[in-house]
Amino acid sequence: MNIKELVTEMDSVVAQGAIVDAVKQFFANDATTSDFGGVKTSNKNQMVEKMEGFAGAIAQVNGITHHHTIVDGNISASEFTFDFNMKDGSHIYWHEVIRRIWNYEGKVIQEEYFNAN
Repeated sequence: MNIKELVTEMDSVVAQGAIVDAVKQFFANDATTSDFGGVKTSNKNQMVEKMEGFAGAIAQVNGITHHHTIVDGNISASEFTFDFNMKDGSHIYWHEVIRRIWNYEGKVIQEEYFNAN
């Protein structure tokens, strides 16, 4: 599998705001995740559930900007800025780097989020 092409496709899906679809399409069933707040998931179903809950709490997408992506072997790092108004009245503005490890079947097996602010 061509990891660069897969990363480009996944980043495009994320940039369109379809974060749940990106997880469903690109994650391996046993994929793990962790974020800079210490929240972890241990499989694809948990991540889908987490992202469905998050996406359902968004009132308005003000912007999703994909800045850069680096691919080295089966590891990618994508820089994004996410700007959301939430249904609870809060505002989320995240500038983060998403590091992914891909298996050789073209699926994400580990994803980690780093705060770039």
